[in-house]
Amino acid sequence: MAEHFDVLIIGAGLSGIGAAWRLQQERPGTSYAVLEARDAIGGTWDLFRYPGVRSDSDMFTLSYPFRPWQGDRSLASGESIRQYIQDTADEGGITPHIRFSARVVAADWSAGRWTVRLAGGETLTCRFLYACAGYYDYARGHQPDFAGLDDFTGRFVHPQSWPADLDHAGRRVVVIGSGATAVTLVPAMAETAAHVTMLQRSPSYLTVLPGRDVVADLLRRRLPARVAHKVARAKNIVLAQGFYQLARRRPERVKAILRRFAVRHLADPAYVDEHFTPAYQPWDQRLCVIPDGDLFAAINNGTASMVTDHIERFVPEGIRLRSGRTLEADIVVSATGLSLLPIGGVTLTVDGREVDPGKSVAYRGVMLSGVPNFAYCIGYTNASWTLRADLSHRYVCRLLAFMDKSGYVSATPKEGPGNRRPLLDLTSGYVQRALDRFPQQGDKDPWTVRQNYLLDVLTTPRADVRRDMTFTRSTAPVLEEIR
Repeated sequence: MAEHFDVLIIGAGLSGIGAAWRLQQERPGTSYAVLEARDAIGGTWDLFRYPGVRSDSDMFTLSYPFRPWQGDRSLASGESIRQYIQDTADEGGITPHIRFSARVVAADWSAGRWTVRLAGGETLTCRFLYACAGYYDYARGHQPDFAGLDDFTGRFVHPQSWPADLDHAGRRVVVIGSGATAVTLVPAMAETAAHVTMLQRSPSYLTVLPGRDVVADLLRRRLPARVAHKVARAKNIVLAQGFYQLARRRPERVKAILRRFAVRHLADPAYVDEHFTPAYQPWDQRLCVIPDGDLFAAINNGTASMVTDHIERFVPEGIRLRSGRTLEADIVVSATGLSLLPIGGVTLTVDGREVDPGKSVAYRGVMLSGVPNFAYCIGYTNASWTLRADLSHRYVCRLLAFMDKSGYVSATPKEGPGNRRPLLDLTSGYVQRALDRFPQQGDKDPWTVRQNYLLDVLTTPRADVRRDMTFTRSTAPVLEEIR
């Protein structure tokens, strides 16, 4: 007989460990296990190992609200974030509940429980299934089909599968891309490379932020750790949300602000207009952060440069551009984006019917229409992932408590009529390529997914868990018509 749990959590990254912590604190006695496909804790922060990998969200909002960030860097390295997640799991007694190398391939709902099948053939059962696997495809990143790539005589790598033996010291490097990964890689590699060229097809919006939060440092010297953390966290949330709202309401003003920042660092308006002035509006795509202006510093000292052009084809010595210029390279890094994968690639079936996530509708951004006793965790696109993730964890705990109190064995969101729109509201290529694979959202509560933490933190903890839900006691459904 398969081992049974009250809750199974998929993923031992930032979200999964946070979910387990909340479950233990708010529902002591609940049996659970965390199923992790890899052999280590950390999720994204264990997967990505390229030079300079770091967060572009401040750690006072990316860290857990229940465990203050004690590091000295607000924009922290990937390794320090991974260690923070590991330490949280160890401190919370979560690590013994994690099953490593346990990749979930399918989950079938029948007779009031989920049967979860692992890649090795093992099956487990649970009352409630919570997917905290993020939305990146860990197996592969996005890779365009470059003409002539086989002709290139240098080394070609993708950041998602960074070779441990790659030595770029003294080498000519071209980094293809304009997003957060490229912006991170270029200054990090430029420290020892002969030269690094960032080759972009079109620019992205960049902003400079300090690597250390001087206000938070002052607060931590004057206040207890938890109080200082809360104040720094609140300050950063308000500033980030305020800037986002300004960008959406007054895009021309924000464009001017970002351009002024870039000109201040590079002192060449024409260079800024060519390489740092996107065609889209601010926050149509995520804003890339430059800690302490490191990319601009590398450009100013000549160890890095920008090229905005299209690739015609690879040639033996490097990349030939549409303009006719050839970029010579010993190493080419294809920082061309990520591939997205809903629900960690798990195949869901409900009473024998396969669930197509792309045809489902998101309920409170936590559950799927027509899928019982199932939740998934997804963060904000305009703020730290953990802010929304923690609200989701707390909602799941509230739902489970309500079901227990009322004697219900299952809870299923039942979508009403209404218009649909994409779940993710970014125009970034990696998002647009996967829109049809992800759930949609509706046009009214509780079927909308807001990108507003300040509103969500007030409403989500008080949200009526009965609204638009069907509950069952054994076999008898109870439809709650709370509108």
